[in-house]
Amino acid sequence: MHIGFCGLGRMGAPMVRRLLQAGHRVSVWNRSPGPAQQLAADGAQVCATPREVADRCAWVALCLFDADAVEAVVFGPDGLAQSDALAVLIDHSSIAPDRTRTFSDRLFQANGAVWLDAPVSGGTGGAAAGTLAIMAGGPVDLCAQVEPVLLQAYAQRVTHMGPVGAGQVTKLCNQTIVATTIAAVAEAVALAQDAGVAAERLPQALAGGWADSTLLQMFVPRMTQAAAPAPQASLGTVLKDLDTVADLARRQGTPIPVAAAVGQTYRLANRQGLGPADTSQLIRVYDSSGDLV
Repeated sequence: MHIGFCGLGRMGAPMVRRLLQAGHRVSVWNRSPGPAQQLAADGAQVCATPREVADRCAWVALCLFDADAVEAVVFGPDGLAQSDALAVLIDHSSIAPDRTRTFSDRLFQANGAVWLDAPVSGGTGGAAAGTLAIMAGGPVDLCAQVEPVLLQAYAQRVTHMGPVGAGQVTKLCNQTIVATTIAAVAEAVALAQDAGVAAERLPQALAGGWADSTLLQMFVPRMTQAAAPAPQASLGTVLKDLDTVADLARRQGTPIPVAAAVGQTYRLANRQGLGPADTSQLIRVYDSSGDLV
């Protein structure tokens, strides 16, 4: 197929490469031209505007930072909604469920295109390896149609969760679990280090026990290595998602005492200038220059 893709950041670029490797033609747009030109070397066709992407492709996927970026790309003067050729929009961004539902209604009224919210989990490594998990909201028949053609190029699991917005709610559940677990791992690492215990051995010591997890095995080495790792997901991005979790919980009256407290730890990290850093660098909040106590 000829597929469109807007948003070529840390996640979007490897997802596009997976589409190209699967044999699709891909037209791309990005706000800054550098990533698009890099993908052109891999065979992608670069477009000047989102509307040009939609004029070329009936199916267009997005992977953008936040809801404001999604709104600008879809509904801006040269946005996707300006094209009558667009039939399906697949949004891999992580945004608030209520804004997703509003955007879906606006798009359908503008040109009859159908919205599928399909946020992802698995990080840049999962995008490059094609092992992402996708949680989808929208028409179930559309999800079944899109999955084998497009989504399976970069995902190993696609789960339809309900109507439009349900995918975003599920992603917020994912982020609640991930963010709080990473914070707990950081506290455990700091506890071990302050006690003079080799924190880097925690994954080996706890393997197979109740404290073991993918996040434990992944993040303790990243937290204890001498040099900060290249960002796979930033602390600022996680804070953005935790703020969305808090807003949804407030609207629903859902108590989230753990996630709310953890959100303040990420906010402190962001205040200390760590927003662009890899999520593992939450550990730096606990060092001698930024002790929480």
